[in-house]
Amino acid sequence: MSVIHKFKGDTSNYGWQGVNGMIPSEEGVKDTTLHILLGKDESEAHFITRYFRVEPGGFSPLHQHPHEHEVIILHGKGTVQINDDVKEVTPFDAILISGGDMHQFKNISDEPLGFLCIIPKLAS
Repeated sequence: MSVIHKFKGDTSNYGWQGVNGMIPSEEGVKDTTLHILLGKDESEAHFITRYFRVEPGGFSPLHQHPHEHEVIILHGKGTVQINDDVKEVTPFDAILISGGDMHQFKNISDEPLGFLCIIPKLAS
């Protein structure tokens, strides 16, 4: 079944109707909120689309897994570490993290860092 979650229209505090934010349960996360936008509850979906908001000074866990990530930065400024390489990321940068690569996102600014992250559904 097709689904639309309307954007609430507030770019200072990204949110979508019918989608609640949650704190990731993974160890090694600081000041990060996760919103699962699409795919988790839709049986036909092959991918899960998530929005992460990382507060100033916050970060995602440094980890690896077999599946890839496709990431698009929406707002803020941060870094992405992929294996031993660290690069700065800014709005509209598109990032592919291959399966098996060690990776982490960090917020390096005074504003929240927000990005979409798409993973295969079988990976969740």
